[in-house]
Amino acid sequence: QLKLVESGGGLVQPGGSLRLSCVTSGFVFEYYNLGWFRQAPGKEREGVACITSSDEDWTYYADFAKGRFTISRDNAKNTVYLQMNSLKPEDTAVYYCAVDEWSYGLGAFCRGAGGTWGQGTQVTVSS
Repeated sequence: QLKLVESGGGLVQPGGSLRLSCVTSGFVFEYYNLGWFRQAPGKEREGVACITSSDEDWTYYADFAKGRFTISRDNAKNTVYLQMNSLKPEDTAVYYCAVDEWSYGLGAFCRGAGGTWGQGTQVTVSS
């Protein structure tokens, strides 16, 4: 059974940093594209950053994430990470990790074509 469990969210001041983790199970981790998405109150879920399967290691970032966020994967731990720096109040959202279970491809997957998501972790940026 495919499972994704996020952690690392919390309350942080503007300009601060957080590192989100997503531990996965139930599929062959290194074969699949993975990503982070977020959903703010009253808004649709949007892609934040995605990374290809381990034989390629390409990444895709939403414009708002470029230069501030970094996605990475640890195949030995079946875990994907999102390092978030220089956080802003507008980054407040529930953050979800996801797997490109149906192989949409990195760009389509990160633009929300489909996938399987975890339950999410709340990130609140506020002074």
